[in-house]
Amino acid sequence: MLTTLQTAYTDTRAGDLAWCLGKDELPALAVLDRELPGTAAVPAVPAVPAAPRVQVQLRLLGASHQVILDSPRGRCSETVACMPGSSAPLPFGVARRIAGWDYEFAARIETLSRGCFAGRAQELLALVADHPNGLAGTFPGDPLAFTAMLLQYRGGSVLWRTWHAYPQEGRLVATRSTLSAHP
Repeated sequence: MLTTLQTAYTDTRAGDLAWCLGKDELPALAVLDRELPGTAAVPAVPAVPAAPRVQVQLRLLGASHQVILDSPRGRCSETVACMPGSSAPLPFGVARRIAGWDYEFAARIETLSRGCFAGRAQELLALVADHPNGLAGTFPGDPLAFTAMLLQYRGGSVLWRTWHAYPQEGRLVATRSTLSAHP
């Protein structure tokens, strides 16, 4: 899903992004709710209980993104945004245990030439806009200023990738997060 975010583009420096776990829901400009495939299947045998549901919400904020995951194992909330009062920079890698999950986060910042940036931005927006588990929002005034998110589910792990575009700097911030069920 691709949308134009109805807010001024104020999140203007890649270096201002911060990362946080456990933050309450922040006001969102666009939201995509998903129940992960196979997590609520009706059992073929009535005596076998259905698999527990895992609900994921991708949230585009005026200041970047938030992912909220709720499951019987516990809740995980990841926020990557320009947060007032936060002085912690965006980490390049983190591994934590959250309730019944193993959480991993990785971030990378790419600096691209103007032409390469425009091509990469268009490629990412097309990928996410056409994906059933994708959410992207462009900011008014510059179609290359965007935040995009893509959710996947593989073998008991929940994965999401995000991209935050800063055309005025020629910088693209890419993140990858994974939640795996802890035995």
